[in-house]
Amino acid sequence: MGTPILIAEDLSIAFGGVTALDTINLSIGEGEILCLAGENGSGKSTFVKIVSGVYAPSAGSVTIDGVRVDNQGPRAAISAGVQVIYQDLSLFDHLSVAENIAMNRMMHDGSRLVKRSTMRTIAAEQLARVGVELPLDDRVSTLSVANKQLVAIARALSMDARILFMDEPTTALTTNEVKRLLKIVLELKSRGLSIVFISHKLDEVFAIADNITIFRDGRKVGDFTAAELDEESLSFHMTGRRVSYARYHRQLTDETPLLEVRGLGRTGNYSNVNFNLRKGDILGLTGLLGAGRTELALSLFGLNAPDAGQILIGGKPVSMRSPWEAMELGIALVPEDRKTQGLFGAQSIRNNVSSNVLDSLLDRARLIDGKAEQALAVATVHEMNVNNKNVDTLVQNLSGGNQQKVVIGKWIARNPTVFILDSPTVGIDIGSKQEIYDRIHALAASGIGVIVISDEPEEIIANCNRVLVMHEGAVLDRFDEADLRAPEFKERLASIIGDPDSHVSHVTTLPATTNTGDQR
Repeated sequence: MGTPILIAEDLSIAFGGVTALDTINLSIGEGEILCLAGENGSGKSTFVKIVSGVYAPSAGSVTIDGVRVDNQGPRAAISAGVQVIYQDLSLFDHLSVAENIAMNRMMHDGSRLVKRSTMRTIAAEQLARVGVELPLDDRVSTLSVANKQLVAIARALSMDARILFMDEPTTALTTNEVKRLLKIVLELKSRGLSIVFISHKLDEVFAIADNITIFRDGRKVGDFTAAELDEESLSFHMTGRRVSYARYHRQLTDETPLLEVRGLGRTGNYSNVNFNLRKGDILGLTGLLGAGRTELALSLFGLNAPDAGQILIGGKPVSMRSPWEAMELGIALVPEDRKTQGLFGAQSIRNNVSSNVLDSLLDRARLIDGKAEQALAVATVHEMNVNNKNVDTLVQNLSGGNQQKVVIGKWIARNPTVFILDSPTVGIDIGSKQEIYDRIHALAASGIGVIVISDEPEEIIANCNRVLVMHEGAVLDRFDEADLRAPEFKERLASIIGDPDSHVSHVTTLPATTNTGDQR
């Protein structure tokens, strides 16, 4: 480690009597990549917010180059060279690339007038430091998530960042985009920038980390060099237990399809998709972001009407015009964005769990039976092992893993026959991930047909007995359980996902059929 640029000593903070950080001591060297590891709720984000001046610690100190910045607020942290890129990036979508990159710098310099030439110069210089070119006048809303990430990095560099915190920066990136980002991070390190990298993806941690600091329950477990750990030992230190992802194998013998998709297509989204889903199947839909996976899932849930092909439930063609019709047919969907699409954040766990089954909770006067609603919520938090057992807790106050358990639990309450989970463990720690996987396996073993959408090969292999690989709206390849058991399959699948254009499918798809009926 280089000369320490940041030193945190005996940091502690509590919220409502609950200790969030307990006597944390940590240092970050100049030109070091430190990975901060821990489950959701371990204190990582709280530590970042103290260093960046958002929170004032109740005890302890933070110094940068010997100057104390704790209790001084965000301005002091920024002036000392602290920059944070949060998971949501905090960009202004309606403003241009140049405006987003240069705005903070110009405000910090006290510019009273907006000088377009200065703004473009600042933006161009910072993008050059990152080693990329982006159209300076394009609105940020038109960029891919990967390029938005680069805009956020360039914005941070424009503020003369010396310590850059990156919180789950690869959550929404494709495999190739992750590789590009990690390459840029390593290049920034070589120029002397200190980087604190926070990620639940352990392969990324080991790809770039010099050192790893592990938090658990608000305390520091230890500091390690990356060479001292592997994924198994890191998982153990993070959770306090051995974490392993059991492989799923279908045990049911009933071959009758619950769901059939024949020649399904929607112009501009996907085309000629064919598959069937039996009881006990966990079908994986994988491929790069933009492959058409989510659009297909929305069509199966009545939100994205196809214009070709058929959907059959129990052998009968169906036409789903809305999610209500899909739900009546026994289909459930856990969306990829749980916060905006899957939950009512400002509502309690109880209200979220009951929201999908209100009709079943009405009494004779057609009012919600409070006792029945309470009983359902209590049963759900215990069944899903939600850490907070108080069902009156607002969902927005739960960790990401516990929020996802609530989303899954509220759909289980409807007793679906087909369960679609889109990116079920994005931004979730390894302990919660294991619990969610176990729950998915149990659902399938009970006779439910499950579809899991993911671009993580490990997730697909751990959970699925069938896999479809999609690329640019088409099914590129398909695999059965025998394929998934092959020792080299993980590398093979990762290769196909990462470089689909070089792959030639060996699979003969089912013949396409066009549904002449009204799919709307």
